[in-house]
Amino acid sequence: MASAEQLKALLKSHLEGDEARFLSVAMQMAAHEAKLGHGKLAQQLRTIIDDAKKRKHGAGAAKKLIPISQPRGELSALLVASYPKLRLSDMVLADSIAERLTRIIKEQRQITKIRSHGLTPRKKLLLIGPPGTGKTMSASVLAGELGLPLLVVRLEGLITKYMGETAAKLRMIFDAVAQARGVYLFDEFDSIGSQRGQVNDVGEIRRVLNSFLQMIEQDNSDSIILSATNHPDILDYALFRRFDDVVEFDLPSQPLIIKLLKIKLAGFKKSRIMWKQLAKLASGLSYAHITNACEDAIKDAIINDRDIITNKDLSKPLSERKVFINKQLSSGS
Repeated sequence: MASAEQLKALLKSHLEGDEARFLSVAMQMAAHEAKLGHGKLAQQLRTIIDDAKKRKHGAGAAKKLIPISQPRGELSALLVASYPKLRLSDMVLADSIAERLTRIIKEQRQITKIRSHGLTPRKKLLLIGPPGTGKTMSASVLAGELGLPLLVVRLEGLITKYMGETAAKLRMIFDAVAQARGVYLFDEFDSIGSQRGQVNDVGEIRRVLNSFLQMIEQDNSDSIILSATNHPDILDYALFRRFDDVVEFDLPSQPLIIKLLKIKLAGFKKSRIMWKQLAKLASGLSYAHITNACEDAIKDAIINDRDIITNKDLSKPLSERKVFINKQLSSGS
């Protein structure tokens, strides 16, 4: 059995993209198994390592895995990598959405079994809904549950004014998708996925969208591709059939608001909290707005040396956000 130190060194070298160190530790593990009399296992490990070395130095060297824990070169301007620790239990979600995400996680965990039957697990997802309803957080949860890196596409690095350059950068991203398994998130996807032929459409964006459609359809990697948007109504119709699933997020219901409030305030003493009244007051706010209001109430209590949160402490920040949202709606923004 490999030692704890060997396992830690193996994992660390993999995450840091140090392939030489990774193979060296793997060889040490093979030698250790041989000493223990596990000759068959040791030989299997050596065979795997030898095959990896051949691929590295052979014709496929140009396609070696990208040390995606820290994107380098041009990719560093296109992708932001992180390793989220979030789990599905950390989110407050409607049952229907939680079930969808659970199904995706289960399929991804059984990816080998599913592919052995000639099928493909869900891996191309369109997340739609108002801001602050959990789309980006869901991407973090999928990465956290599956132990994969989350790679967010930097739109400011992707979209340029030069003809053909954006499509070329998009190809680099999809090459990374194929070479290194991870959860790849195109946030604010409507910036490249808007309907072709709109009055204010730009030729370059049309070409980028066409390129995206081709690339996502051709993708057969083990990575997960997520596209999130607050404006599904302006997406090109051809996009929807390219995704395996469309997950629609919405503002929290009053029971979910109460659940969220209780979770966010779990670490504080509470006095005469009228949960239903607060839920009614917060109706129409997003999960993010409610979370921020709870944090404001907690910070105010800390600053003023109070260890108890009251109904009034919560009502004020919730009301302020409700006024702000109503102004936005009335102005049509």
